[in-house]
Amino acid sequence: MAISNDILSSTLRILKDQEVDNLYKAVPLLDNIRAMGGVEEYDGGQKVNVPMILAEHSTITQLSTGYEPVSLSAADALRQAEFNWCDYVAPIIITKKEELSNKGERAIISIAEARMKSVMGLIKRETEKQILRGDSSILSELLTLNGHVGIGSATGFLEDAAFGAQTNVVGGLSKAAFSNDLQNQRVNGLNLTAGNENIVEKLTDLYIEAQMRTPDGSAPNLIMCSPALYRAYKAQLFNQERFIDEQVLDGGKLALSFNGAKMYATPFMDSTLAGAANEINAYVLNTKFMKLMFDRDANFEMSDFIDATGYASRYAYLTVRAQMAFSHLASQGIATGGNN
Repeated sequence: MAISNDILSSTLRILKDQEVDNLYKAVPLLDNIRAMGGVEEYDGGQKVNVPMILAEHSTITQLSTGYEPVSLSAADALRQAEFNWCDYVAPIIITKKEELSNKGERAIISIAEARMKSVMGLIKRETEKQILRGDSSILSELLTLNGHVGIGSATGFLEDAAFGAQTNVVGGLSKAAFSNDLQNQRVNGLNLTAGNENIVEKLTDLYIEAQMRTPDGSAPNLIMCSPALYRAYKAQLFNQERFIDEQVLDGGKLALSFNGAKMYATPFMDSTLAGAANEINAYVLNTKFMKLMFDRDANFEMSDFIDATGYASRYAYLTVRAQMAFSHLASQGIATGGNN
């Protein structure tokens, strides 16, 4: 007797929760956002609004005698950035022919589990690719860190231009109009050539600039970099006889440490831009000011299995409505140059 749609659905939902957790663990950026409490659910809507920290809210009145008038002048410290959602569905399909060829409930469940793992693997790859590079052909409406890529009417968040000279528009807000807090940090001239490496010096400059601009004084906690930079940084530490703090973390990811920030290599940082002189080799991030947002009704929501009309198969599907954003850009940075 064939396994019922109800049993198949309930069984696969358990695996789905495990696979979503594995997705976060497999993508260091998403895992860090989650660890900092940045995964949030919203009540739908056509767009999602994110408060951006752009100024100090009020002044401070020092009390020497206790009778000084208190200044109530205040600035609009927050501005609402508005972003479109990225909506997608991913079906999990089992054909009648597969069921006839694989007898027994366990065999059918195994097929469904394999399909679920395959779907989640695709979502993982395209999510990481889009956020870091901005060139996914599947999730093209998901916002990206890469400031050289346009997403609809928006642009990527982190721009390869000097602080104070950036002009991208993010969430309807012009970087040029808010130069203090809406512009990211940037260092260029990164050199990965053996014997001429300047990785420690350049990343230190970027790290300091990002920390100095952070509203609460917190430091960057995550560096996503190209494999070439990771290898060159490790070699530079070895050549200078510095301590190499390399760890294998959750999900089997290899990570170096830079001033307390974890550094991960990702294949999606290779050839981010055309031309070696402007390659984005590293994102230096403070994930405390990053958000991964979901519609609460579409946070990897899985439907029940149903029979497909007109086809000898049955299917369920995952529904996702998501978006990624920052609440403060001046505490983030990019390093460009080098040669991948």
